[in-house]
Amino acid sequence: MTNGKLLERVRDLVPDIRERAANTERQRRVPEHTIRELADAGVFRMLQPRRFGGDESSPVKFFEVIRAIAAACPSTGWVASVFGTHAWQLALFPLETQHDVWSHNPDALISTSYVPAGTLTPVDGGFELSGRWGFSSGCDHADWVMVGALAPGVDGAPGVHLTLLVPRGDYRIDDVWHAVGLSGTGSHDIVIDKAFVPVHRTHDAELHNAELGGVPSDVPALYRLPFTSILPSGVAAPVIGAAQGAYEAYLERMRQRATATDPFTHVHIARAASEIDAAILQMDRNLSEELRYAEAGEDIPIELRLRARRDQVRGTERAVEAIELLFRISGGRGAHTPNVVERHWRDAHAGSLHLANAAERALANFGRGELELPVEDRIL
Repeated sequence: MTNGKLLERVRDLVPDIRERAANTERQRRVPEHTIRELADAGVFRMLQPRRFGGDESSPVKFFEVIRAIAAACPSTGWVASVFGTHAWQLALFPLETQHDVWSHNPDALISTSYVPAGTLTPVDGGFELSGRWGFSSGCDHADWVMVGALAPGVDGAPGVHLTLLVPRGDYRIDDVWHAVGLSGTGSHDIVIDKAFVPVHRTHDAELHNAELGGVPSDVPALYRLPFTSILPSGVAAPVIGAAQGAYEAYLERMRQRATATDPFTHVHIARAASEIDAAILQMDRNLSEELRYAEAGEDIPIELRLRARRDQVRGTERAVEAIELLFRISGGRGAHTPNVVERHWRDAHAGSLHLANAAERALANFGRGELELPVEDRIL
């Protein structure tokens, strides 16, 4: 399916997704019906390898689809985004691992929790894994989970931060997600007790980023992009989409009100629109440039990788700033529930709390690069 047709299909689904948004929040999970619709539309396969039934779409097109979904329901957009980007990450695992997941079910979904909260014990052929991980968005719908743990280091020192892939039968979900925003993401805890994880189901994202120039030339360009240009964008795009949805809802309401003639309202509308546009344009520019380098078989410059992270965290900040502007000029009605601006205001703030959306580290790294100081993060 072409990207244009897929976007059209998603836009056809948007009115019903918007209608279900309040119920999604109350139920604390995306409805099964919505997940099936998005799967049938091909959303979760957009970044999946073609050899396993995916589209290998441009990430720019994927995040355009995610913003459209999040504008209708930020929780649904968030879950759709993480499922799609997790398919991209699975393509970085060994081919044997991809067969483990997609040969049996090309529509398999993967949730994650990257914080290295697990305990790893080396055993023959892999690791024994135990632990509890939080914030695994969409886990109720997932067939697999990726979780983080530190590999045993030398002389008791911490080792590398690994992501380990575990099938649904080897973990349980602890229903703990009660949140002020993104309530519908079902971001519950994952609990694992002595599960065996073979070596081929482990991935080192830092090594992928550090060795981008050494990725074999036969690997599709999409999978030669930096980890931190795709996964963090996956938690920024829904926040930007939430701002778009709040903006559209605010305009629709204000066009019917006498106060729409207030010039100060016009100024706030202009500022909010500009922040949203800037967030989208910068992220799209960076992803497009990185993809061009990858398609040409060239290394992606560190300057571009630093800029991509800078603009991704600033994109989240800009989206939150836009919603703040709209919320402040909404008057008393803006605090009423249910209310699209109010819900998106809460959802955007909750999404901005994700570690990948924290601005300081990414901005500091960009500043160091501009001053020609060493930037030692391997995850860039």
